[in-house]
Amino acid sequence: MVQEDRPAMAARRAQSYNACVASLRRIHKELMILRVRWDDGRLVHEAGQYTVLGLGAWEPLIAGMQDEPGETENQEQLVRRAYSFSCRLLDEQARLVGPADEQEAEFYITLAAQAPRRRPGLTPRLFCLREADRLYVGPRARGNYLLTGIAPDQTVVLVATGTGEAPHNAMVAQLLTQGHRGRIVTVTCVRQRQDLGYLATHRQLEQRFPNYRYLVLTTREPENLDPAHPGYIGKQYLQEYFASGRLARDAGVPLAPGTTHVFLCGNPEMIGLPEHPRRRVGPMRSTRGMIQLLEEAGFQIDRPQQPGNVHFERYW
Repeated sequence: MVQEDRPAMAARRAQSYNACVASLRRIHKELMILRVRWDDGRLVHEAGQYTVLGLGAWEPLIAGMQDEPGETENQEQLVRRAYSFSCRLLDEQARLVGPADEQEAEFYITLAAQAPRRRPGLTPRLFCLREADRLYVGPRARGNYLLTGIAPDQTVVLVATGTGEAPHNAMVAQLLTQGHRGRIVTVTCVRQRQDLGYLATHRQLEQRFPNYRYLVLTTREPENLDPAHPGYIGKQYLQEYFASGRLARDAGVPLAPGTTHVFLCGNPEMIGLPEHPRRRVGPMRSTRGMIQLLEEAGFQIDRPQQPGNVHFERYW
C-alpha cells in the first residue's frame, strides 16, 4: 500500500466515516467484539437485523495480509461488508440489556481466512482498529430475520455456527427482557472452545433464567480429533445433533413443529439454503442442511405471505 501524507488521510476519513470505535475486546487474535458509536446518535434496530461496516482501502492491514503485487485495491473506495447486530446481553452491573436499551451497536467479528484467489478486504483492516478510531457504519438497519409471530409460551431454538450467533445474542436479550415464558435454546457450533466469545455471559443467563439453555458443539478440540483421547466423541455437527434427538434431550423440551420456532444463521451448508431452480448453476448440493432435516420433521420455512416456523438469515 502506498503511504499517504497525514493531511490527505485525515481528509479522506473525515469525508467517508460517520462513526467511531467505542470499545473492542479481543477474544483471541482472530476474533473480536467491536462496539461502535454513530456521530448522529443511536441507530434504531431490531434483534436479528444487520447493517454495513466499512473502512477505506487506504487503511492499513494486519501483518501477514498485506497487498500482493498487482492486487492493490482502488485507494479511493470503501471496503464494505454486512454484519448482524450482536448484543452484550449484560451490562457492567450485570443487568440484562436488549437492543432497545443500547446507545452503541455491537458486532461479533472473525478474521476472514486468506482466500486462494483473493485476499479478504475488510476484516484485515478491522483488526487494526483501536478505541476511538473512525469507520463507516451503514445509516440504517436492514433485514427480516426477526422475532415476529413468536407466542410467549413457544419454544425458540437459535442455531448458529461461529459468529453467526451474533443476531441470536440480540434475540435472546429481547426475549428475556420481554419476559418470554417458553424455553429459549441457543446452540452454537465452533471449532474450538476459545471461539466462544460470549460463553461466560450465557452461563450467567442460564443461572438467572430457568427457561434458558446455551448448548455448545466443537469440531477441532482434542476430543473431536484424537481417537485415543479418553473423552473422544469425534467431530460434532449441528445436523447430526438435531437428527439424533440429542438437541431436544439437552434442551429439555420436545422440538415439535406446533410449538417450536427454529432460527438458523451461519454456514450456508449447515443451513441447507433452498435453491431456486431457475437460479441454480451446476448440480444440486448433496449436503443435507438443517432446513432439509426440519422439513422432514414437519417444520415449514417462513416465507412472505406464508408464515412458517423455520427462519434463516439471507443477507449473504
